[in-house]
Amino acid sequence: MLQPATISFLTKLNKNNNKNWFDKHRKDYEAAKQDFEQLVNQLHGELCKIEPAMSDQRSKDCIFRIFRDVRFAKDKTPYKNHFGAYFSRAGKKAPDAGYYLHVEPGKSFVAGGLWMPETALLKATRQEIDYNLDEFNTILRQPGFKKHFKKLEGEQLKTLPQGYAADNRAIDYLKMKSFIVTTAVDDKDLTSKTFVSKVVKLFTVMKPLVDFLNRGLD
Repeated sequence: MLQPATISFLTKLNKNNNKNWFDKHRKDYEAAKQDFEQLVNQLHGELCKIEPAMSDQRSKDCIFRIFRDVRFAKDKTPYKNHFGAYFSRAGKKAPDAGYYLHVEPGKSFVAGGLWMPETALLKATRQEIDYNLDEFNTILRQPGFKKHFKKLEGEQLKTLPQGYAADNRAIDYLKMKSFIVTTAVDDKDLTSKTFVSKVVKLFTVMKPLVDFLNRGLD
């Protein structure tokens, strides 16, 4: 669980996203950061039970920095309005499919899958889906999966992917450039004692999808 002060800090940061305010409230940021790190450490420990490959990783290395890279961005606000962490078998910077937690007051969510893989990995993923469509559909249509995740999400090509015909049974999936599932998290859940167990349950439900996608990358 997170402390209410952490949610309060992010709420205030959203309204005061500038260096002067941030510097004046750096102690609040450090406390909120430590609180989020403790949450991620708990999640990482539980995830290692279902993803042993993560055991050699440091939990804090799963966390994204709050400082934005604004060099090429139209939005020049210096800080993210959220805390985020990504868990995958090969680490946060690996191109593998994995699990994501996003904490932002009013906009928090849990997600998993594969986001915008590079061309070679995208082709490999499409091939895995094309060759094993029935297995892929079985994962997505499991009652427990559908209960938490409405549909597979991801930006789609406007044209057919190279090498595939319009009548391919998997064409709707093959046109996708990302393969993601998400579910929203209420603010009240963030500070609940059951929050860690709820997130781990969601990660466990999405694990067959993550495993399938990583098998394609392999």
